[in-house]
Amino acid sequence: MANAAFLALNRALYAAARPILFRSSAQRAHEQVIDLLRTLDTRDSAIALLRAFNRLAFNPQPVTVGGVTLPYPLMLAAGFVKGDGFTSEAEALDAVESGRNIIPGWRSMPALVGPVEFGSFTRWPRLGNPGTVMWRHVSDRSTQNRVGLRNPGARAAAAFLGRHRDQLPDVYGINIAISPGVEVIDQQQQEVRESLDFFEAQAIRPAWFTLNLSCPNTEDDPGGRQTEALTRDLCRVVIDQLQGQTPLWVKLSPGLADEQYTLLRRVLAETGVRGVIATNTLAQPAPDTPELAAGIGGGRLHKCALTATIRLHEGHLPGAEPISPDVIACGGVLDGATFQDFVQVGAQAAQYWSALIYRGPLAAALILNEDSHA
Repeated sequence: MANAAFLALNRALYAAARPILFRSSAQRAHEQVIDLLRTLDTRDSAIALLRAFNRLAFNPQPVTVGGVTLPYPLMLAAGFVKGDGFTSEAEALDAVESGRNIIPGWRSMPALVGPVEFGSFTRWPRLGNPGTVMWRHVSDRSTQNRVGLRNPGARAAAAFLGRHRDQLPDVYGINIAISPGVEVIDQQQQEVRESLDFFEAQAIRPAWFTLNLSCPNTEDDPGGRQTEALTRDLCRVVIDQLQGQTPLWVKLSPGLADEQYTLLRRVLAETGVRGVIATNTLAQPAPDTPELAAGIGGGRLHKCALTATIRLHEGHLPGAEPISPDVIACGGVLDGATFQDFVQVGAQAAQYWSALIYRGPLAAALILNEDSHA
């Protein structure tokens, strides 16, 4: 009863606040939220309050997916708790040494919403794209971004998380990606190895690692790393590096051919990948500069992500060898109905991002509550 009343209050308050929040641009609102999270991360009293909100909002619904036991089948997707951008690794490491919070939300978001995937982190820091890089499409509850993999780089991210190891959440993931523009296969593999080495050196033990093979708002073609040969090679590098200690998930693009999803599912199974995230955002023209691509998430992505989930789950045989990776849905999970769309076609859990914008900070709890009462 307390759970339902708390969620009803949350729903009403955010419905009243959203028109006011939406008076600001998507970019400005996001910047303000990140500033708030940077502060909340440092306040023990705030973290205790957020954890209390979490206990009120979420009922335990444990599920095991991709070799990971989650407290409930929704987790915040990569791209929200990803960190600041820097011009160099030295600058990023100096920021860590000075005590700066370079990954705002690392403590406050898991306290409030539970499982979070940190990143994406590339081997080297990236400033990301300049100018306006975030938009809302309210009519279909979509978001669009061309942030461009802004992040502090894997070495600095690992150093920062290592400093706060005793305060890290019980269940979280880390998403790693290859630096855009790196075309030489040996260099791609080296970047992945070094990124993993940095986290290992700091004794960072996430519940899972995700290899992001699809980055639609960078200078790279997101399909370029999703060939059979390159996917196999990169997954083998990560699997060998992890030595079975941490499950590997892989994040794919929407809009691939049916045959490519079938082929990639087989490759992921043969290399020992435990989970596949379907999908990343969908590249479409940016509102302000249509000659540039920006990734669509939320409602406009839902159909493509659902199609990918269906294709990746086809032929999934429990107990068969090699074991097919579990499918984690990601794309337009905005309410109980859209979450159930994915469950009905084989997804065992889902990630969300746009729901935070349109449903509020406790979107996941609202979605799960709606699903349980459907």
